[in-house]
Amino acid sequence: MAEVAYQEAPATSPVLLERKGQIVEFMRGFSIETTPGSAGKINDYREHIRPGTKVAVTFLPGSDYRDTIATAARLRREGFEPAPHIAARSLKNRQQFEDYVKGLRNEADVRQVVVLAGAVDTPVGSFRDSMQLLDAGVLDKHGITKIGVAGHPEGSPDISDEAVQQALNWKNAFAERTDAEMYVVTQFVFDATPIIAWDKKIQAEGNRLPVHIGLPGLATLKTLINHARACGIGPSMRWLTRQARNVSKLMSVKAPDVLTSDLAKYWAEDPNCGIERVHLYPLGGMRKSAAWANAVVNGEFEMKDDDRGFTVNREIS
Repeated sequence: MAEVAYQEAPATSPVLLERKGQIVEFMRGFSIETTPGSAGKINDYREHIRPGTKVAVTFLPGSDYRDTIATAARLRREGFEPAPHIAARSLKNRQQFEDYVKGLRNEADVRQVVVLAGAVDTPVGSFRDSMQLLDAGVLDKHGITKIGVAGHPEGSPDISDEAVQQALNWKNAFAERTDAEMYVVTQFVFDATPIIAWDKKIQAEGNRLPVHIGLPGLATLKTLINHARACGIGPSMRWLTRQARNVSKLMSVKAPDVLTSDLAKYWAEDPNCGIERVHLYPLGGMRKSAAWANAVVNGEFEMKDDDRGFTVNREIS
């Protein structure tokens, strides 16, 4: 995909120009997510996202981890940095965990992964949470150099807020003894205010892992339904309800411009901000979501006069 240079918009107020620059820099280097199910509908990822982009690959409930390996291998061939999920509750035992990681390394040259408990109510095997996977030593053994772990700004339906904080404390401690670099990747969110409060809270309570904040992509009801069918209705809904407390809000999000603008301001102006970058959940709308994000990175948008939202200059279809 051709690179488009960032150009300033026609002169407006200095404040809006500064805000625009914040947003461009905040979105630069965003990562994005795909599923093995939706990968079959994408002819070439290079038609949508820049080579070198980090692309997370899901391991949904009931799926075969070898499908995640195959998708990661394809992304590597097309010039991307795959970051496959490893879901604790979907693995039968340590041997399967080892086989999965070896497959990722050998077939896709995977160097980073995202370790999660997984959207399964009852574990299929001996692992019940991500901490057991981290503590097993398998990732260090096979040369994984970067590990993402889950963050829950809106809480988790599976565990209490206290247990979520305890888990984050444990992961911070684990980061001190692993050879890998670690970060937190969150659920997708809709409103900056509670996210900023959450970030300040976890920093005050000792979190030192950088945060990759989840943003919802441009998903319509049709794309969500198609996405769910491709990935399995049941697994998709379980995953979706664990990503957002109010899934119905997705239907009202035409583009996360206000959220992005507010978070960019916090990121740029608060020296204690723990957010490092954006992670985009396209939710089946890869083409639209990636086109919107690329337009923002290229500066192809105009700020609204209220100094909050913005509108991209190109039609996203």
